Amino acid sequence: MFSRVARPQNATTIGHLVKNFSTTNVASRKVAVMGASGGIGQPLSLLLKNSPLVTQLSLYDIVHTPGVAADLSHINSAARVHGYVGPDQLADSLKGCEVVVIPAGVPRKPGMTRDDLFNTNASIVANLAKACAENCPEALVCIISNPVNSTVPIASEVYKKVGADPSRIFGVTTLDIVRANEFVAELKGLDPATVNVPVIGGHAGITIIPLISQATPAVSFPEDQLKALTERIQDAGTEVVKAKAGAGSATLSMAFAGARFAFSMIRALNGEAGVVECSYVRSDITEATYFSTPIVFGPGGISKNLGLGKLSAFEAGLVEAAIKELKGSIKKGEDFVAKNM
Repeated sequence: MFSRVARPQNATTIGHLVKNFSTTNVASRKVAVMGASGGIGQPLSLLLKNSPLVTQLSLYDIVHTPGVAADLSHINSAARVHGYVGPDQLADSLKGCEVVVIPAGVPRKPGMTRDDLFNTNASIVANLAKACAENCPEALVCIISNPVNSTVPIASEVYKKVGADPSRIFGVTTLDIVRANEFVAELKGLDPATVNVPVIGGHAGITIIPLISQATPAVSFPEDQLKALTERIQDAGTEVVKAKAGAGSATLSMAFAGARFAFSMIRALNGEAGVVECSYVRSDITEATYFSTPIVFGPGGISKNLGLGKLSAFEAGLVEAAIKELKGSIKKGEDFVAKNM
């Protein structure tokens, strides 16, 4: 589905961007990480600091940010780092930012679903979204905080209330694509850096829909193996939570995926054509008013929504099952803003 427009980004791209310190003549880009002291925020900030695409890095959290900023500032890469801590410094942390990445919130623990995080993380995302809308309304906002299926609608509703443009809100589902690429490559003996599997829908459980039929290079699996692979991709976050035995959730892989998404945003801002990532955004592609599909990024955010492409019968069934759950998660987010903001 991508050949006529653009190809999605892969692991080779992020590796090249992080390692290529000699890049010159790039635009000055200021990026903020909200929740920079956390399990995702610290490795994400490290990856952003190492990229020549980032010239200023603004780190915000409610604790420990000056220490994280001081630590990162000793790395001999171009980005200048500034740390901000606490509500009194929130506005200053966002001024002039062009890309804002939000991993803030509490992580999952064994036995928890992403939806269990709602009560805590909903308020965090709503407050940060309000600050973004008031201090950097033109910035592209990349939301990692779970449950993404609800936090993206929360941020969008906050933007509407403030009078800012909600089309600048993006849900980061990139980890699902990264996992799908790795798991398919593992099963087929391929280099994962050469595999691209679009993943649509949402970012929790059955709403995660890997489109194996649209993978490049083309791959196929027997029905039972395809079902098991799909379920592994859908439940991969729980796999990590269980393996960490209460010590956290998927932080390192999420930081990698979040950095890849941010780099794609910046490359599009810099005028590069054909930059594609799947993202959970407001759309009319399905009955669910928010849905992740491959998006062509442009300087203003969404250049083109590539939609679903041609689905297999198995994938069409997954979409149908996901929509009901997505509608409930979306309504929960919208209702939160209506009642609390």
